Amino acid sequence: MPERRIGVFICHCGSNIAGVVDIDRVMEAVKDIDGVAHVEDYKYVCSKPGQQILRDKIKELRLDGIVIAACSPRMHETTFRNAMREAGLSPYVFEQANIREHCSWIHSDDPEAATDKAIDLVRMSIARSKLLEPLEESEVSILKSTLIVGAGIAGISAALDLGDAGFQVYLVEKEPTIGGHMAQWDKTFPTLDCSSCILTPRMAEVGSHPNIELITMAEVDKVDGFVGNFEVTIRQRPRYVDLEICTSCGDCSLVCPVDVPAEFEHNLSFRKAIYVPFAQAVPSAYLLDMDSCLGVDAVRCGKCKLACEAGAIDYDDQEKLIRIDVGTIIVATGFDIFDATQKEEYGYSVFPNVVNLAEVERMLSSAGPTQGHVVRPQDLKEAKKIVYIQCVGSRDERTNKYCSRICCMTAIKQARMIRDKTGADIYIFYIDLRTFGKGYEEFYESTAKAGVSFIRGRVGEILEDRKTHLLTVRGEDTLLGKPIKISEVDLVVLSTGVVAPEAAKSVSHILGLSQSPDGFLMEAHPKLRPVDSFNDGIFVAGMAQGPKDIPDTVAQAKAAASGAMGLMGKGKISIEPYYSVVDEDKCSGCQVCISICPYSAISMNNRDRAEVNPALCKGCGTCTSTCPSGAITSQHYTDGQISAMIEEYLSAHD
Repeated sequence: MPERRIGVFICHCGSNIAGVVDIDRVMEAVKDIDGVAHVEDYKYVCSKPGQQILRDKIKELRLDGIVIAACSPRMHETTFRNAMREAGLSPYVFEQANIREHCSWIHSDDPEAATDKAIDLVRMSIARSKLLEPLEESEVSILKSTLIVGAGIAGISAALDLGDAGFQVYLVEKEPTIGGHMAQWDKTFPTLDCSSCILTPRMAEVGSHPNIELITMAEVDKVDGFVGNFEVTIRQRPRYVDLEICTSCGDCSLVCPVDVPAEFEHNLSFRKAIYVPFAQAVPSAYLLDMDSCLGVDAVRCGKCKLACEAGAIDYDDQEKLIRIDVGTIIVATGFDIFDATQKEEYGYSVFPNVVNLAEVERMLSSAGPTQGHVVRPQDLKEAKKIVYIQCVGSRDERTNKYCSRICCMTAIKQARMIRDKTGADIYIFYIDLRTFGKGYEEFYESTAKAGVSFIRGRVGEILEDRKTHLLTVRGEDTLLGKPIKISEVDLVVLSTGVVAPEAAKSVSHILGLSQSPDGFLMEAHPKLRPVDSFNDGIFVAGMAQGPKDIPDTVAQAKAAASGAMGLMGKGKISIEPYYSVVDEDKCSGCQVCISICPYSAISMNNRDRAEVNPALCKGCGTCTSTCPSGAITSQHYTDGQISAMIEEYLSAHD
């Protein structure tokens, strides 16, 4: 095999690299290495002129291997590979040395060390490039259907975009109705638009859309397959009421003798054992809470079935397993409210007149448990003096370090609404007010002018008068540098942050997704791929990815829908050849590789030998390193290529 002719191109990245790394010294150090046919530097190799230089030199000098010393491959690897394709060269005889993040940025205070390290990285890349092979990409077809997990505003928005574009959508929601937390909110900030007025028409569209199949009271149980061809098993709990027959007349609920706390109302009121979560619920049908039901026969109860003229109630309803095939998946599992009982100093669940933001939202709703009146839960008297405490469960070393983003504006919105309705005295204790969106700062300023008092400082403790149940709030005004006490408070509202839902852990396990340290699902790249996951064909949207407000949630849902459409619209996609391959002559059939593969990409073929599915394999190399027979090789990252890099480094430092 003739020696490869390698071209080395070194990017200045403006001053990001050249401001620290001595580019001339790097070029001098590598220009005489065997196999290097050309060395050149340019200010921005990723730019259009830079790519043209790359293409021209490949053709002019008949280069058959390329090394580019620049930024992280996550930024421009695709850019450089496309340029190589256009020049008629395989994109897999290309190696990128990261001398920005690994050299100039991390060693900015030591240019000499940064340059030495850059030389090592480029030399090692040249050594590896000599052994790279022009691999072939394979193609897989993509089904034109999408599974969306979670039917809050993110899932609803993505489903409607995909359905309107002509794609089949399976919308799975674990609750009895779609709508998520937004359905429980009274108004939206900063315009004070009615949340239900915005959301419920969209919910109705989902319920009647010909391309959307709605599956409620269900969770994803298992996902097999790969991008374009996912095989999904959905586990649906029994509703005990036939959706097709139920007319939502409510006769069953009227005769039910059971009263239990209503989850939709945050337990501020009661519902029956057979109920509809709220008036505009979709699907518009009752369901039977069998855990609260007194009995399903005439001796114990059975009144609901007797009252149902349509015959919609089925006490024998069973759990169902639904199997579907989809091309793409969008995860929109939403969020949970932080459990304020973890902050014992605030007395949540101990003092009856300490509540959280979500509970006040239901009080403010005219359709809520108090018909729009914000009251003391202890005696249902209207609250005249209210204190809000911000950052409960957020920006806190003991709970969650991140900002939940929506709490400040929700508290300001609620305070403004209460102030305008009742003229109550309202105080908001804050660390820093985060009014980051369009019109948010103006809304905050107008709320302050309306008479709401903002106090910069943390609250240390809340005390209760056992006779009157009035509260005393002790804290510090950090602007004045003085302790502050507010007495005879009717209601304390904890601005509880948001946390990743319990479902995030199970969904991430089933789909093979990563979670960030805060528990939310991790995106492939925070700037360039904010809705992609690390698994091809699977996208994240809304608060499944992290805290955000409604406009950002809807925008991200549209982005995820667009990503899914882009994939499905192609019909076929190319699979990068970074998968492992098995030498059947060496394979002993021990199946160790199957047990350790994190992507379930390996199975046994009809000859009892391991076989790798290229569409599932991510080339992580776990199987390669554990195969006792040495039968598995990771393409593009062979033992020989890695060894060549190590040997090159060692030889330079003898």
